[in-house]
Amino acid sequence: MANHKSALKRVRQTKKRTERNRFYKTRIKNLTRALREAVEAGDQEKAQEALKLVNKKFHSFVNKGILKKNTASRKVSRLSKLVSSMTKAA
Repeated sequence: MANHKSALKRVRQTKKRTERNRFYKTRIKNLTRALREAVEAGDQEKAQEALKLVNKKFHSFVNKGILKKNTASRKVSRLSKLVSSMTKAA
């Protein structure tokens, strides 16, 4: 266990950050899963709504410093490509 005052503070900070990061990682996975499930179900309207939500949330995560800008853009781009391929297939 940490002995110095600064090391104890680091332990507290790490615990807090880990919890916060876990929340956001789970949120990202759930949003992505909801979108993919809508695409698999063939529900185009639900997929479009999910894509809007994903785009909004991912870019708000960029503003909070959770995701990097290019990472969010890449993920949203791939998901929008998935939704648009569903449109062409139908």
